[in-house]
Amino acid sequence: MKIINLSSIANPISISVQNPSRSDYDRFIGLEHYDSGEPVITRFQGTELLTTSAKAFKANDILIARRNVYLKRAGIVFFDGITSGDSIILRLKEDTQKTIGYSREDLIRYIPFMLNSEHFWIYANKHADGMNSKRISKDTLLEYEFELPSIDEMRDISDKLWAAYRLKEAYKKLLVTTDEMVKSQFIEMFENVESYCKLEDLISDTFPGEWGSEPISENAIKVIRTTNFTNEGYLDLTDVVTRDIEPKKVVRKKLKQGDTILERSGGTKDNPVGRVVFFDEIGDYLPNNFTQVLRPKESVNPVYLFYALYNSYNLNKAAMRAMASQTTGIQNLSMSDFMAKSIVLPSRDEQNKFEQIYRQADKSKFELKQCIEHIDKVIKSLING
Repeated sequence: MKIINLSSIANPISISVQNPSRSDYDRFIGLEHYDSGEPVITRFQGTELLTTSAKAFKANDILIARRNVYLKRAGIVFFDGITSGDSIILRLKEDTQKTIGYSREDLIRYIPFMLNSEHFWIYANKHADGMNSKRISKDTLLEYEFELPSIDEMRDISDKLWAAYRLKEAYKKLLVTTDEMVKSQFIEMFENVESYCKLEDLISDTFPGEWGSEPISENAIKVIRTTNFTNEGYLDLTDVVTRDIEPKKVVRKKLKQGDTILERSGGTKDNPVGRVVFFDEIGDYLPNNFTQVLRPKESVNPVYLFYALYNSYNLNKAAMRAMASQTTGIQNLSMSDFMAKSIVLPSRDEQNKFEQIYRQADKSKFELKQCIEHIDKVIKSLING
């Protein structure tokens, strides 16, 4: 084992690009393009609309988000591009074989994972400055001290880590392919259907959610927030809050399997308000006050109704944005406009056939996600020891 600090193997890079839209770079990485805990940054956007200066990076540089370090955002890039001042760029030194006995190529394969270890993020959080948006400085980052395994052990660990990462990426691509298959099946089955119905005529009950108060009683109930929404239409319940809510409101507004939950307030630049998720959980949950529950009539297949709205949203984000007003940076959906939307309405038999396709795909996705979770555990065990 060799104990070193980051400054002995990496240099901070700060090459300013004053006019990104007129530069030779066509890829920009902002904080929104990092994926928490992932050792590789793969997402980016074009530079044609950028109006502020940025910093240039090269393939095999490592980027670290200096803001909100608790989000654990650091990764290597395999292309040239530019990034904002919210990123710290590290470039591994060329002479590491001479200075510490480890080649630059070996370090490039190992360091991106090391910078996603618990040891590193504990250090980053401990030494970050600020209260609400904790930031780590370049100098503090370079002082980070860690152990390097022997060269043979490092190569062995790196081989296993990259094999696991590639396998996980393959499973993630299968998830995307499965979603695309469901989408294409929906279009193929219903693109020629000429029967339409207003959404309001398909809903038996609709109501906004509740936020309640900080839980102090034994009757607190789990509340689903828009942060539990995913862009794929399912709920991520790994972080669910509990709240005290009046018993009569709990009785009135408790979610039922088959409900569609609508994001009626919130939204972002890329994903305007109007996302929907399907509620298929067991247990007592209430939606929060940024949401609206859409409970279908018995004559409508709940899965079909949800997916029709989900597909419509992804095809018509501009229309959703037009339905929303904005106050204090929050988009608020016009429910009267939304409920007046026209929905393609095939026969109930056709709706039921689509549900079978959706359920089978959902089962496959569940199995793929379990595989991904298992791989993530393997990666973490290799990183953290």
